[in-house]
Amino acid sequence: MALVDLKEISKQFEAQKILCGVDFYIDEGERVAIVGKNGSGKSTLMKIVAGILEPDEGERRVRQNINIQMLSQKPSFKENVTVKEEIENQLKELKEAKKEYEKISEEISQNPENQTLLNRLNELANFLDFHNAWNLDDKIERVLLEFDLKKYESKPVNLLSGGEQRRVALAGLLLKKPELLLLDEPTNHLDVYMVEFLEEILMKEKFTLLFISHDRYFIDNIATRVVEVDECKLRSFKGGYNDYLRQKEELLKSLQKQHENLLRLLKQEEEWLNRGVRARIKRNEGRKKRVLELREQAKKNPSLIKKIKLELEREKKHFNREEGINKKKMLFELENITKSLGDKLLIKDFSTRILQKDRIAIVGKNGSGKSTLLKILLGELNPDSGVIKRGEFKIGYFDQQRRMLDDDKNLIETFCPNGGDRVEVQEKNMHVYGYLKNFLFPKEFLDKKIGVLSGGEKNRVALALLFTKKVDCLILDEPTNDLDIPTINILEEYLQNFSGSVIFVSHDRYFVDKLASKLFIFHGNGYIEESYQSYSEYLTIEKELKSLENFEKELQKTKPPRERKRKAKLSYKEQKLLEELPLKIEELEEKIANINECLADPNCYEEKGINTLAEELSLLESEYEELMEKYIELEEKKEKLH
Repeated sequence: MALVDLKEISKQFEAQKILCGVDFYIDEGERVAIVGKNGSGKSTLMKIVAGILEPDEGERRVRQNINIQMLSQKPSFKENVTVKEEIENQLKELKEAKKEYEKISEEISQNPENQTLLNRLNELANFLDFHNAWNLDDKIERVLLEFDLKKYESKPVNLLSGGEQRRVALAGLLLKKPELLLLDEPTNHLDVYMVEFLEEILMKEKFTLLFISHDRYFIDNIATRVVEVDECKLRSFKGGYNDYLRQKEELLKSLQKQHENLLRLLKQEEEWLNRGVRARIKRNEGRKKRVLELREQAKKNPSLIKKIKLELEREKKHFNREEGINKKKMLFELENITKSLGDKLLIKDFSTRILQKDRIAIVGKNGSGKSTLLKILLGELNPDSGVIKRGEFKIGYFDQQRRMLDDDKNLIETFCPNGGDRVEVQEKNMHVYGYLKNFLFPKEFLDKKIGVLSGGEKNRVALALLFTKKVDCLILDEPTNDLDIPTINILEEYLQNFSGSVIFVSHDRYFVDKLASKLFIFHGNGYIEESYQSYSEYLTIEKELKSLENFEKELQKTKPPRERKRKAKLSYKEQKLLEELPLKIEELEEKIANINECLADPNCYEEKGINTLAEELSLLESEYEELMEKYIELEEKKEKLH
């Protein structure tokens, strides 16, 4: 029997039908994603599964003694309970089971033939195994660290922000590991590193999971099945997000012409996913295989780790080639910008240029200063030191508080403040209803006041309004929050067709990969790195480097202690060469990249001669290998001497 089985379930609110005679089940070990437009019934379905909402018709059957837990959008806590106490209170049953197991183990040592005690011990062992509750203290510490809650562990939970409180509630649920876990938008208020940890724990601990999410990478990585709620019905698709796209496209092909626009969006989405993400996954798998092979060799020859790390660092490193700088309009020029808030250094000596048509994603941990940089670009905050130069251009700004909206106005008044019913969108004159239909608003919404709309609906209005403004640069702060996947697809299409520059803060890896051609990565303590890699690939390499560092530390522990030799150092000539080599290596890498670009362009290689270029490339690659070998050799020598 399934853990939960719904038969012929119907539900409506006032005149609106939400679910019409639907069947749904979830088996042990499944991880089911619920997708669909906002207001389609995703949360209603989840609440019926949880048993906190009764259906109007139909039957809900649940396996006996099953523990179902749901992450609340707005969790509530008792006053004066600290973060650590709240998490430990969630684990009382597990801790008591562990104590009872230890007590019975002692009793059995005195009475090994007692079958009642043996049965109870076996029952407790199975319970602790399922919940992986043998080392709860270590797990609590890790969750506190990964969810950035360690600094608040002695602080009352009800004094934390809404996002921090949700992380506390999520931490408790993950450690409890109920038989069925229900999560509604679990990646909201999590930065990308927290999302990766969440993915790791859900997979490693083999959770049975029902979840709602707009994070398409999260769905693709986690889901074993996708269930779509659409027009009062459910459709089930095997696999993750990519499988859902492919199967949905096949389904839509067989339906009526009214779905053509949606089919076009889905086709674009699937093409991008297959072309970009799958290619990166293939590269990542190849790199991972190479790293694992080298790690095995490194057990015998630890100096190889240095080589692997150097290879990964060079792959992660970007080259800021601004060939077209004079042809493109300069929007912002930042010179040695530094900014602190209170005693926290957020930006230190950051210099960059932002040009017309740049697509820049600002990424990094929560609280690292991303929104502060946006406010400096907007002129809302001044840097503590450094210079910011702005060109002559207009900015369109989307913020999380949606300050551009007036709750007392309806949609017509918002989009046509001077009367009429037409709007100008990306040089097209459109009827306001025709335009808002693209953002999934039905006609009856035109007279609705902004104040009565949900958070997701307000976000859709704010984003739609942004594209009716004549601006050269869009600055967006977490634009995908509270949006469903169909709306995010529409937003992406408008942003891709926007002729100006786009600068945005986002934790949505998929959204960043799809739109950004450049990253500003906030590492904390004021350091901002610029990269031209895709965000997901950057994160993969970063994770591999961290894994190598841990591997190197483990190897160091297993090494026998060496007798201390007299202190020596590199010769003056060697030290000088070690300092000069990185620059020479970078210059060679750039020359090699330029020749490869030329070899890919028929006009270029015909002009310069393909044989000449091939010979030059061969010489440069040989020189590069020699310098890399020398550099690694000197680095290893320096390390041994220390």
